Amino acid sequence: MKLIIQIPCYNEAGTLAIALAALPRQVPGFDSVEWLIIDDGSEDETVHVARKNGVDHVVRHTRNQGLARGFMTGLDACLRLGADVIVNTDADNQYNADDIPALTAPILAHRADIVVGARPIATIKHFSFVKKMLQQVGSWVVRVASKTDIPDAPSGFRAMNRVAAQRLMVFNDYTYTLETIIQAGQKNMAITSVPIRVNEDLRPSRLMKSIPSYIKRSIVTIVRIFIIYRPFKFFGTIGAVLFAAGFVIAARFMWLYSHGLGEGHVQSLILASTLLAIGFQTLLVAFLADLLAANRKLMEDVRFRLYARGEPGVVLDSAIDGDRS
Repeated sequence: MKLIIQIPCYNEAGTLAIALAALPRQVPGFDSVEWLIIDDGSEDETVHVARKNGVDHVVRHTRNQGLARGFMTGLDACLRLGADVIVNTDADNQYNADDIPALTAPILAHRADIVVGARPIATIKHFSFVKKMLQQVGSWVVRVASKTDIPDAPSGFRAMNRVAAQRLMVFNDYTYTLETIIQAGQKNMAITSVPIRVNEDLRPSRLMKSIPSYIKRSIVTIVRIFIIYRPFKFFGTIGAVLFAAGFVIAARFMWLYSHGLGEGHVQSLILASTLLAIGFQTLLVAFLADLLAANRKLMEDVRFRLYARGEPGVVLDSAIDGDRS
């Protein structure tokens, strides 16, 4: 059994050595443990620090492509390197590496395909009130969309077996954390959570450049989740509300008209006609979006079958370097 611990990196020379020093070389249940970093177009000495500290594999993007793309590039590289289990962690040493055995235990026991580390959000001092609130909202949205019970969906400290890694596909460019859990739920993967510990904050979050930016990106991410993974429910709900509102206004106008009070209420008739038309068109969009979602699932199934046959293809704009010199 081979475990590969992957770390997406973008200009992490200042903290990567600390994170690597904490990583284990032996984990119960595994014959070998290897380290892999994804250099997402770093402009500092990230790769040099990685090699100096014993990283087995380096995957490079020639330019920065974002956390989600880096995560997927890492999964693809780990699969090609023969990983049976993959652990994803951060280069800023946010997560306590001593909890990796706890993270992989449910997978080794065949009780889970994916395990997400649940941070003690309420007690993390460097998390602002807004960030804690958004973490809770994001986790709630994911639980609704995925029908899972993961308390800390935005946590990037997670483990997955080979089959789960083959079946995941992230469409969001901002972050992979929420989307992968929703996919796991939709694809009936066994996903669970274990409590983990966190370390002291070494640097500000790269994802949270400012509170307004974080709120905006979080809202966009949540909306996109519903559009991609619950398209019929998303557009169908909007269409039904608009159509119902138009129907109620139209019924009110007809009642007034039947009692000779329709004069002066033509605006209501126009509004009702507009709402009915928009609502009907939105319902049609719901059906079309549902068909597109079915097509996406077919494409994901084709991708999984290619992986199962050992034909994962080529990671664009990246290369694996196993030289530790």
